[in-house]
Amino acid sequence: MGRKRALSNPVESIRWADGTPALEKLLAQPGTLSVRGMNQGFEAEVTRIDTERDSFVLKRWNKDSNPDIGFQYRLLTALSQRGVAVPETLGWGIDASGHQALLTRYGGEPVTKANVGTMTALARILSAIHRIPVEAFGSVELPKYEMAAYFFPGIEAHPDLEQTLRQLVARIPETSDRLIHGDYHLQNIVERNGEYAVIDLTNGQAGDYRYDFAWAFVLGRIYVSDKLASAFRVAYLKENPIPPEELRLFEGIACLRWMLLHRRGGVPQGPRTLKKAREIVAALEGIVPKGLLD
Repeated sequence: MGRKRALSNPVESIRWADGTPALEKLLAQPGTLSVRGMNQGFEAEVTRIDTERDSFVLKRWNKDSNPDIGFQYRLLTALSQRGVAVPETLGWGIDASGHQALLTRYGGEPVTKANVGTMTALARILSAIHRIPVEAFGSVELPKYEMAAYFFPGIEAHPDLEQTLRQLVARIPETSDRLIHGDYHLQNIVERNGEYAVIDLTNGQAGDYRYDFAWAFVLGRIYVSDKLASAFRVAYLKENPIPPEELRLFEGIACLRWMLLHRRGGVPQGPRTLKKAREIVAALEGIVPKGLLD
């Protein structure tokens, strides 16, 4: 958390394309506000804004990424209206440097410590997202991509991974009739006073919920623990069952994505990370070749 400082209202520098009455109220806020930097992501600069009674988060995509923030604003608004645990949106627009910006109500800090209760709650939130059919979003048109092309860009430079991915994808028809988050893990969940909320819908799309769950489950096994990942799995499948053989195939696909990111140096690396990944691959014998992580 960055140092707090007094500053004139930073939302005044944004040219707002859309917003709610809460945004108008914040724009009219008299005097100065408390502003502090938050943990920065790879894609955007994140700032917390505090008034005497409330707190907000201003996220500006001023790095390499340039997602459609208007879509993300509309999607978050639609999810909130359906009772899904996401931060309340206030508005989106363009800053003075031409960067897209999104303003939400402060939902808390990323989850750093988890227990069975935490993982159960997060599984239920993801299950709730996956139970929403695409047609329920009405005028919010969800983008739709081919799974391998979207989540495995550049895999052609790794023929061993590409061959295995093609074999797995050919074994099971892909679906795209549900909303998926695209990168569901603890750093994309915030908590405040025991309440959780999902953030960063940059990869939100109409996709295959089985892959979305498998990616979250594999990340949980690698970076949290087998015990807590198992609790996540049990809670999710209780509400949204997936046939075991299908799940194993998608776990294999999720492992291949992790391997691709690992080869590029794009995954967190701890002293036991590779050991955990190898254990998962070993358990997927017949689906993912062991030698891919050597």
